[in-house]
Parts: sequence; structure tokens; C-alpha cells
Amino acid sequence: MRFKGWILFCHDDMTEFFSDIVNYDFLRNATIASVCSAVICGIVGTYIVIRRLVFLSGGITHASFGGIGIAYYLGINPIWGALVFAAASALGMTYLSDKMKIREDSVIGILWAIGMATGILFISLTPGYAPNLMSFLLGNILTVDSTILWGNILLAVLLGILFLKFNRLILFTAFDPTFSGTQQLPIRTINFIALTLVAIAIVFIIKLIGIMLLISLLTIPPITANLLSDSYNRITVYAIGFTVLGNLLGLYISYCTDLPSGASIVIVLGLFYLIVRFGKYLIRKKRQCKTR
Repeated sequence: MRFKGWILFCHDDMTEFFSDIVNYDFLRNATIASVCSAVICGIVGTYIVIRRLVFLSGGITHASFGGIGIAYYLGINPIWGALVFAAASALGMTYLSDKMKIREDSVIGILWAIGMATGILFISLTPGYAPNLMSFLLGNILTVDSTILWGNILLAVLLGILFLKFNRLILFTAFDPTFSGTQQLPIRTINFIALTLVAIAIVFIIKLIGIMLLISLLTIPPITANLLSDSYNRITVYAIGFTVLGNLLGLYISYCTDLPSGASIVIVLGLFYLIVRFGKYLIRKKRQCKTR
């Protein structure tokens, strides 16, 4: 009886949830942004994980906080400040590691620290209180405005087109950039475009999940997808699917319990990983028992 009552309770909440999506703009925007960001994170996240650029994307994410702080100080939209800083950080990391021969992890650590320190400094210099600061650090998908929403939509469409049109080129550079260079492929140009798109993607999903948790949205779904397939294209598709489900379930949990949306999404994605991992373990054990 308790289980039946719990099902009825969830059903009522879900019915109300879908009704509110139709009736309220902020919840509808959050739902659309959840789907679009899933496409972005699936495509960009798979590339990041395969190329082993997770730490680099973390450096870009935290460095962009410097742009947020400067934008607050100047009184402009923090997103534009984050966008400029993220792109500059991505290109700066590439230049310093390639031209100046500085180790990539050292460059990332330097820009990571300088970006965060710059953001904190300018925010402390800004008169008054920065009311939306926590939404950038921890994320709040319910506060998605029209700029973020349209940015997510356009970026999702752009990445989808690039992924379909230049699929083979992406595969070559992702799995074997050294060999791709010997085939006269424009590796530097591809890296430049890829890092710029990574920076833009990071900026437009910061508000959804927050700087502190953003790396998990880019990495957990592709890693989970990789447990199910070794194909780059399938990993990308599966990662998009996991992210869509994780975002929507996290949003629903946040709606029902009033818990932070970003943390709810990450917990759901983490559970997906554990379920798939445990499922693979059980299948492997079952096959071992049959072979004995």
C-alpha cells in the first residue's frame, strides 16, 4: 500500500510538473535549455574525454570567472565577460604550451588560479552585493534568461551541423592527432576551432550547472556511454541521451524537493554511471559462470 501511495504521489507531482512547463515561461525555458545543453555537452564532452582535455576544460571554466567578475564591475551582462575570458583562456593555453614551451598542466593551473582570483577581486570592488553570483558558481537552471536560452539553441544547432558535416575529420583528430598531422590535415586550425567551441559551450552552460559542477556534466555522460560502446559516434549519441535524461530528472527532482538543480542533475548522472557500471559487472560475472 505504501508503494502504491508513493507511485500515486509521484504521478500527481509529474502531472503538475508537465502542466507547469506549459504554463510558466521560466520552467519551459529550463526544459528547452536542458535538452539543448544535453546536445552541447554530448558533442563537446565526448571530444574532451576522448582527447583527454578534461583538465583543460576545467581550467577554462574557472578562468571564465575572471570575466564574470570584470563584467559585474563594469555593469554589463556577466555572460559576455565570461565568453571573452573563456575564449582568451583557451587560446592563451594553446599559445603558451605550443609557442612558449610551457607544460600544459602548468599553464592550466596558472590561468585557473588567475581567473578565479581576478573574478573574486573585481566582485569585491563592485559596489553593493552581487545577487546572481551563486547561480554562476553552483548553477540554477530555473534562472535561464533569453540570452542563455537562445545561445544554447544556436550552439546546439551549430555543433550538430559541424558534427554531421565534419564527422570523419573529428574522428581522425580526436583519436590520432599525430597521424592526422602526417596526412596534411589542418590540425592547428581544428584545435583552435575546437577549443573556441569548448570555451563557448562552457560559458552557455555555466548558468545551468555552475562553475563548480560543470566538469561533471561534460565528463560523466561520455564516460558512462563509453561503458556501452567504443564507437565515437555511438558514445556521442549515448552521451546526449544520458544528459537529456539526467537534466530532465534533475530538474524534476529540484521542482519536487526544492533542492539545487545543478547538484540534483549531477547526482542523477552519477547514479546512471553506477547503474551501467554495475550492470556490466553483473553481465561479465554471468558470462564467466557460463564458461565454467
